[in-house]
Amino acid sequence: MLIMNEIVWPTIDSKHLIVDSKQMLIIEKEMFSDGMPQEALMEKAGILISRWLLKRKPLLKHGITVLIGPGNNGGDGAVIARELFLKGFLVQVWCPFPIKKTLTNNHLNYLTSLGVTKLVEPPDVSGKELWIDAVFGNNQTRKVDTKLIKLLNQKFHNKYGKVISIDIPTGLCPDKGEPFSDNAVKADYTLAIGLHKIGLTQDSALPFVGKLHCIDVGVPISKLSKVDKKIFKISYEDLKNINLPSLPKNSNKYKRGRTLLIAGSEKYPGAAYLALKGAISSGAGFVSAVLPGIVAESIWQVAPEIVLKETMQSNQSGNASLFSALKNIDLSAFDSLAVGPGIGIDNDDWEKSKDYLIAFEGLLILDADALNRISESKLRSNFFLERKFKTWITPHSKEFRRLFPDIKSETNVGLALKAAKEFNISVLLKGANSIVADDKKAWQLFGTDSQTARAGLGDLLTGFVAGSSAIDLTFYRNIKTDFFAKYLLLHSFAASKCKTGSNAYAIGEELSKLMRKKKTRQIS
Repeated sequence: MLIMNEIVWPTIDSKHLIVDSKQMLIIEKEMFSDGMPQEALMEKAGILISRWLLKRKPLLKHGITVLIGPGNNGGDGAVIARELFLKGFLVQVWCPFPIKKTLTNNHLNYLTSLGVTKLVEPPDVSGKELWIDAVFGNNQTRKVDTKLIKLLNQKFHNKYGKVISIDIPTGLCPDKGEPFSDNAVKADYTLAIGLHKIGLTQDSALPFVGKLHCIDVGVPISKLSKVDKKIFKISYEDLKNINLPSLPKNSNKYKRGRTLLIAGSEKYPGAAYLALKGAISSGAGFVSAVLPGIVAESIWQVAPEIVLKETMQSNQSGNASLFSALKNIDLSAFDSLAVGPGIGIDNDDWEKSKDYLIAFEGLLILDADALNRISESKLRSNFFLERKFKTWITPHSKEFRRLFPDIKSETNVGLALKAAKEFNISVLLKGANSIVADDKKAWQLFGTDSQTARAGLGDLLTGFVAGSSAIDLTFYRNIKTDFFAKYLLLHSFAASKCKTGSNAYAIGEELSKLMRKKKTRQIS
């Protein structure tokens, strides 16, 4: 068995690292104090954005209107306007507020000297030209004139020409990802300067950000490495850099991962099938299950490779009783144990069962009704503190709030990080942009396929995580949370590629194909 070295995945760079507004300001100030002229950074940002736009000339064919704000973001916009004008495009600018920064004003004066039209009245929303929102960027701290936001959003909804926001859509909090007031600018594209701001990747920001791109202005790696509590943006592009161990050709089934799933009930039998489908798709060598009787009777027909360890009884409400099964199983035989999909609520049963789970020395994965049982139990979230071994949990937002009612944060990333640190667990907080976190790092999934959000996918994921982690635990004594994030990304990618529909069972088939490709290094 290998000893795991500290591996950072993905790479610490501007493409992946997410920061809050204060962290970005600190990095910029350090760069300025090291000798980088503020004028040079503004010039570089504006030129890089103009080059990005010039690679997408259909956006520019009807001309460009740049809305220039009073500060440095407006200065970036002025540089963009200058560069596009010098390339022969029709450019006009409008300043909705008095200019406050001398550097921005100097750029604006130069624009007019070149012959760029400076509008006195607001631009016409019915025009076909591209609008560039360079009004307020990372320094936004309060609500903006609602008339300005309404104007920009009329342009967005008219769809006669695109809207691009520079750094942050005007009116959107760069830290929370929520509008400061009732609304914020809705952009077709947001071009984040330097690094991704945490607000841009939150679920709440999705209606405003559009397609998100990072403009790399050359922040030194030395600055990025010093950022505390690193948050990584991960997307399907990062699949090619996933490095999970390949199984030796001579390994037998017992050395290819041993996992046990406790799932389903008379009330929710389908959850057991889907969790088992996920475990099988991982390629784990030995998948065992504790199932309700209604599933146990027929499981051989759909998954004959499953080893049935015990059958669960059900209470009068049709919810599964774990205790009678757990007391007869040697849990030490398994690398990972997943509990929860579709088991239903039975608080008395949980009180009798919890000690077996607390004592389990392998990786414990808790999902769905296991988490709901914990939130209603005597120990509540202190259950996690009682466990001295690795625990991964997979709540959605409502389950998270029930588990951790006292944990507060401006973002889901902050919530996941705080829970992970306080309770010494790894957290997958599910959402449109799901998050995986431990006490030091977080991984934010971004750019996923919104059409694949379907019932049952969580059950499939739990099984897949259980099987995949069991395999990797045969190589490493202590797999890190980045493995959890990798499993999440693989599962999401399989869902996006499923051509036979987005139901959970079909996605399980796609996941099996993906894992076979991964093992032969064919993911690209």
